[in-house]
Amino acid sequence: MNTHHPAIRHGLWRDASFSAIVAGMVTVVVGFTSSAALVFEVARSLGATDQQIGSWIWALSFGIGTTCIVLSLQYRMPVVAAWSTPGAAMLITSVAGVPLSDAIGAFMVSALLFVLCGFSGLFERAVTRIPVSITSGMLGGVLLRFGLDAFSVLQVQSGMVLAMFATYLAACRLVPRYAVLLAMLAGIGVSAMLGLTRNEGFSLALATPTWVTPTFSIAAVLGIALPLFVVTMTSQNLAGAAVIRAAGYPLPLSPVIGWTGVANLLLAPFGAFALNLAAISAAISMGPEAHPDPAKRYVAAVATGAIYLVVGLFGATVASLFALLPTELVMAIAGFALLGTISNSLTLAMRDESEREAALVSFLLTASGVVILGIGSALWGLAAGLLVLATRRRGNAG
Repeated sequence: MNTHHPAIRHGLWRDASFSAIVAGMVTVVVGFTSSAALVFEVARSLGATDQQIGSWIWALSFGIGTTCIVLSLQYRMPVVAAWSTPGAAMLITSVAGVPLSDAIGAFMVSALLFVLCGFSGLFERAVTRIPVSITSGMLGGVLLRFGLDAFSVLQVQSGMVLAMFATYLAACRLVPRYAVLLAMLAGIGVSAMLGLTRNEGFSLALATPTWVTPTFSIAAVLGIALPLFVVTMTSQNLAGAAVIRAAGYPLPLSPVIGWTGVANLLLAPFGAFALNLAAISAAISMGPEAHPDPAKRYVAAVATGAIYLVVGLFGATVASLFALLPTELVMAIAGFALLGTISNSLTLAMRDESEREAALVSFLLTASGVVILGIGSALWGLAAGLLVLATRRRGNAG
């Protein structure tokens, strides 16, 4: 689809709103600051230079930005991509001693699996067979930690967090569409007054995309590519699909997975280890805070993509800018931004009494954060919920 068509430009301009742009900005802040450190750690574990680390941030940001913009305009629904946070966490422990070129080759193999799984329709056929209550329970479990963290940081920075929460509550009553932005600004103001904002180690420079010629080894494919694919598909894409379904958007999931895989494949030699549907950050762009009209929330995803493109231009130096903010501020704003989505997830999970127990098991096991056989709790929570549901139905039938 030609995203430069006049009708598209005019429609985007007509549907644009300040709250949607704010939601896009918050989406980037939450998505970037919550896991950028993991990306740097993976790159350093592979012996990447500072220039290559900047290239990784550029590649990931460019892939996220282009897919957000193109797919959101294509479907007129909010499509938010992200890099794989659990994938990055897994890579930190699995890339030791692996040559950088072998790791790049493994990233490409994993991306190719996303392409095949997406365009073949396998992913969507699997997702549509899973009850909404189970996926909502899993999503609630994924997001619970962020809601808890928003208040657990009261022990560390009570003055700043209380000021943010009071601002959020007041804004929810007076100007609900800007509640998250105002809470974030309040946090920045208080942190500056308390001397919590760091101001050292920041420099501005453009990123240089750096190509690494891939090499392929059986060890890297088995030890990196396959686990990265499984972890990202189960922990990220399934959760991302749950966000989309919970928000009520009839988005064709398979081609979206396929196109994010294509972007991943093309950008892997520059450091894009895994691109996927966003879950946590996507929920911000799909909530009522982005726009009261669900049909116009795609603008928030377009804004997210545009901001990511700018972020990518400056590569690693942007991380130092985000690092100036106190960790507690980022944790609090992420939790406040997701309160509505957590509430909606739990409501959908508990709505059907016959599926309530299974949804609760899915929620609790996912929230536990348990890792078994290198696979995160989202998959196990989903599997346990489906098992409980099947057992209950078989017992009722008997």
